[in-house]
Amino acid sequence: MRRFISLRERVSLILHPASRRVRIANEILMYFRSQKKLAAEVSMNETIDMDKDGNPLTWGDIIAVEDTIADDLDVKLRSARAISIINSELTPRERQIIRLRYGLDGRAAVTQREVAERLGISRSYVSRIEGGALKKISDSFERYSM
Repeated sequence: MRRFISLRERVSLILHPASRRVRIANEILMYFRSQKKLAAEVSMNETIDMDKDGNPLTWGDIIAVEDTIADDLDVKLRSARAISIINSELTPRERQIIRLRYGLDGRAAVTQREVAERLGISRSYVSRIEGGALKKISDSFERYSM
């Protein structure tokens, strides 16, 4: 916070030492005033306490935003759209494989090998059908998002 002073001020400071003290005092007061604005700022990483295990507890640990309503709504809308696409644009075999692979309709998800065993087809054929179905779903999402 260096400030250039005029020649007149320099001469005045040399000739009148009391004014120099006043000027220094004023500079110190100005510094304190400028720092007062920052006094209310707190870091989210500032340690405010210790938990029962002795780990530091910060403001960031305490203040948590649970505002996930928009995210939850987006997931529900996308899920509903995906189910709609699965039901309307996939063949019955594609639909069956996607439902088994991803655990739709409340079922547990299974591997491609398990799907192949259940349907009596090869795992590579399951993989090809699944890939084609996922491409259809992806393309449909892109069409409707424009």
